[in-house]
Amino acid sequence: MNDDRMGTVTRTGDTYEVVFERRIDKPVEKVWAAITVPERIADWLAEAEVDLRVGGHYRLRFPGGYGTNGVITALQPSRLLEYTWPDPEHPQSVVRIALEPDGEGCRLTLIQTALSRKVASGVVGGWHTHLEGIAGAADGARTAWTQAREDELLELYKDQLPL
Repeated sequence: MNDDRMGTVTRTGDTYEVVFERRIDKPVEKVWAAITVPERIADWLAEAEVDLRVGGHYRLRFPGGYGTNGVITALQPSRLLEYTWPDPEHPQSVVRIALEPDGEGCRLTLIQTALSRKVASGVVGGWHTHLEGIAGAADGARTAWTQAREDELLELYKDQLPL
């Protein structure tokens, strides 16, 4: 099965990064809200608390108890959001989401860096699954994450995944 919306998994020294690029048929302002407004973040990713400023927090709580307490490290309103994603498996990981206008829509690029080999294998399927809901979140519609969908998408990446 081939999907032109696939992300990539790349080794970067001793760690891995995942990269996703998406064209979203929503204006930048709506997609910006989907990545910065807690109610919209909850529609596609996880329950969130956000202090939208460099040095502010970006906290996520997923169903099942997993969560992360990140810190915003770069911010350019409607263009760029970057925050840490500390975890015992990848304490130095950073998520960077860039938006660029594209006609009446926008282009989104998401990169998560400094992942362990073990974590990169799971992260790529998770991001792909969650990103399927971002266009809906831009309009206030919730897209539920399911493990079954993530497992299905993870099959697309088996040739890219580190062994």
